[in-house]
Amino acid sequence: MLYYNSEINSKLPKLINYFTKGITDENKNISHCLLFWGPDIKTQCELALEIARLLNCTEDKSQNCNCLNCRWIKEQTHPAVKIYTRLDFKESGTPSDDEDSTKGKKNININQAKAIINELSITSDYHRVYIFCDRDEDGNLLPLNQINFPEATSNALLKTFEEPPKNTTFIFLTNDRSDIISTVVSRSQSFFVPSKIEENYNYDLVENFIKNYTQIERNNVLDFENNLYKLATENDPKNILEQIQNYMLSTIKANPSNKQLFYKLTKDIKYVEEAKRQLSLTPSMNLQTVIENLSFNLILK
Repeated sequence: MLYYNSEINSKLPKLINYFTKGITDENKNISHCLLFWGPDIKTQCELALEIARLLNCTEDKSQNCNCLNCRWIKEQTHPAVKIYTRLDFKESGTPSDDEDSTKGKKNININQAKAIINELSITSDYHRVYIFCDRDEDGNLLPLNQINFPEATSNALLKTFEEPPKNTTFIFLTNDRSDIISTVVSRSQSFFVPSKIEENYNYDLVENFIKNYTQIERNNVLDFENNLYKLATENDPKNILEQIQNYMLSTIKANPSNKQLFYKLTKDIKYVEEAKRQLSLTPSMNLQTVIENLSFNLILK
């Protein structure tokens, strides 16, 4: 499960140039709290790991540097560069080889926050970089939100974020800044990271249905709901929801400068994700109820 990408310099040249100057120029600096937001969490993580490499490189900081720190980060084995998710933490007293110890774990909790604080109380010879995000059981990276990174946990770490030990940087990965509590956002330097995912999104089953949904009048929400329910019952409903998300992501990529559309679609992608979650976690939940909730969210909000 390797998230470092040696091509990140060519993918995000402006951001890489900004952080390189901020790290190497004695007259500049970068914040000890960075918040990356946008639709592409994988690229955000690649950027975060490159920043960690620049902070820890002991030689010329070039992309081809082969110093020990650079090798460790490229292999994702550096002892001071860590990706923290709800699934990458064992509760106190839980055997480390117990595969069930993280099953059903919904968030980065206060115990994990305390463990991070305790870990930071020990001095380190490296520049510590803690990357906060989420992932599923298959290892796919997911964005932070107030469910997997709740307010109680954020508040437990707030003083640490505000006054971290020397040579410590925290990086948060999310779809939208509003998904993180405001006290963390206010202490962070925020950067929009554009999507660099190169793939063909499949949405052939939903394209004709969904392509003009942003123009649908509020009083036509019931027609939209009925048509979506019909589409979901005639096909695998989870596949329909995934294709709707694919269409939205493809639209974002096709309109990179349309910020209003970006905000609308990013919000709607989260509504679809919640509908998928409802179908996965609550199989007894009526499909029509899920579709009704989703339709009202997409058209009325």
